[in-house]
Amino acid sequence: MSKPKAIVSVINDLSTDQRVHKVCSFLTDQGYEVLLVGRKKRDSVALNQRPYSTKRMVLLFEKGALFYAFFNLRLFFFLLFHKSQLLVSNDLDTLLPNLLISRFKRIPLVYDSHEYFTEVPELLSRPKVRRIWERIEQYAFPKLKTVYTVNQSIAGKYHQKYHVPIQVVRNVSPLWRPTTVPGKHELGIPENKHLLIMQGAGLNIDRGVEEAIAMMHFLDDTVLMLVGDGDIIPAMKQRVEAEQLTEKVLFFGKRPYAELMVFTFHADLGLSLDQPTNPNYEFSLPNKVFDYMHAGTPIVCSNVVEVASLVKQHDLGLVLTDYAPEHMAELIGNLLSDTNRMHQLKLNCEKAALIENWEKETETLQRIYANVR
Repeated sequence: MSKPKAIVSVINDLSTDQRVHKVCSFLTDQGYEVLLVGRKKRDSVALNQRPYSTKRMVLLFEKGALFYAFFNLRLFFFLLFHKSQLLVSNDLDTLLPNLLISRFKRIPLVYDSHEYFTEVPELLSRPKVRRIWERIEQYAFPKLKTVYTVNQSIAGKYHQKYHVPIQVVRNVSPLWRPTTVPGKHELGIPENKHLLIMQGAGLNIDRGVEEAIAMMHFLDDTVLMLVGDGDIIPAMKQRVEAEQLTEKVLFFGKRPYAELMVFTFHADLGLSLDQPTNPNYEFSLPNKVFDYMHAGTPIVCSNVVEVASLVKQHDLGLVLTDYAPEHMAELIGNLLSDTNRMHQLKLNCEKAALIENWEKETETLQRIYANVR
């Protein structure tokens, strides 16, 4: 008997999106034949072996209005001419073609909202573009039957706005059980310095990269590792050069998840410094927070709702309320020098990981997909 087919779509290049990978793996375990559709960029890395199929579309444009228009058009026709029994749309920028095909073919659609999309800073600074996405959301959202998002704060906002039931599946890391861990020397990491890490695929404006770099002027014997990529990284590389911080701020670019976690494991502290300049960041709960926890790396975070609550609940580190570089450096320096406190925080991370993990989060996913019609 053939397996039911699920087509999962996302607008990125698939290489670093751990949430989508985890959901696709879950659906595969549930007996679906999964096809994940995204795009391929000029600098996209090869995908590692996965338990499901992938399709990366090559487009003429990589950003701007024409990119979004062509991607959605290509996705529409791809979904139209490929059979499936289930569609899964990730974020608003894939929702419209999924909704249209779902209604035309009369097959169920599940919507996974990774963020408070229309409130991201990239749209807040471009009101005309934002209005287009808001109209798409206003058209599509009330028609959705199965929706889940990354935390309760965002779920509450969407429910208040559209009166649609929203469930929560947090972007929690799976339990991390490495067989071998390469040493610092193999990764090109300094061996005689305190190590801070800020990681992720979305190292963008107002994610705290600027504040973290500014702080490094006031921290001795400490190195900041930026592992990942984002729209602000090219400018930050120039800034690091101009401010003569090249020995204190190291850029490692995108890394496969298994390798990324090794960098995180070797770090003394993990930084999550999203600034509450917009509702999306104010209510965010980024995956890196759970990555830090699972690697046993204590957390230094900004005072945003969901992250601060998690760090305080499990006593995982330090919640900042003042982002002046000197003040941040002083608090972090004091924490790094407190051996007993650092040891306790590491133990707290290990204990919390047994509670906050993807294996437990899939129990919610099972309930959601069991009721998809």
